[in-house]
Amino acid sequence: MSILFYGDPHGEWRPLLAACSDRRPSAVVLLGDCDLSRPLRETIAPVFAGGIRVLWIPGNHESDDHAWHANLFDDHTAGNIHARWDHAGGRIVGGLGGVFRGQVWYPLKGPRDDAGEPEPRIRSRAEYLRALRPQERWRKGVPFRHTTTIFPEDVEAAFDGIRLDVLVTHEAPSCHQHGFGAIDRLAERTRARLVVHGHHHRSYEDELPGGVRVRGLGRAEPWWLEEGA
Repeated sequence: MSILFYGDPHGEWRPLLAACSDRRPSAVVLLGDCDLSRPLRETIAPVFAGGIRVLWIPGNHESDDHAWHANLFDDHTAGNIHARWDHAGGRIVGGLGGVFRGQVWYPLKGPRDDAGEPEPRIRSRAEYLRALRPQERWRKGVPFRHTTTIFPEDVEAAFDGIRLDVLVTHEAPSCHQHGFGAIDRLAERTRARLVVHGHHHRSYEDELPGGVRVRGLGRAEPWWLEEGA
């Protein structure tokens, strides 16, 4: 009942394939920035062939290239746990992929509300779309770049009433020097016991106030979460 988390691959899949060859996990969770030159199912075909569950969140680089985007989003839609949760390895795992961007919401800067929380510029994709001309949209939705942008609605609506065992994010929580308190607050609201994140390519362990464990993963780093851990 172990889960294998895999830090930002950036096109490097050999450590993941080797780890799954040595030992079969119940599930694999990818932390984004896959940089896929081929569809995911082809790229890690032995993992799928072994009947291993594959879940993922997007990083920021998925919206750098249309092929990278399609090879992840269009190839394995069922595995996407951005702003949703699923079962993996006997645990409830929720995901928040993508990154904060100032055009929509950058929680470290900008005006604050009465409670001192950062105010977003745009709360939802529907709100953003109302301000766009048809030619600015991508697939009738937000511009391509913002397919990997975190909108406030992702955090506000995700996991409503659900208690997570693991929160998987691309952005880091506040224990990282480039992290965000918004991730801390999501972990607190979902009562997650563990946050696993990528993006910064730094392998480390830490703890948030309240005892929430944090595990940051390096580039193409496999990390096992064992049963009962």
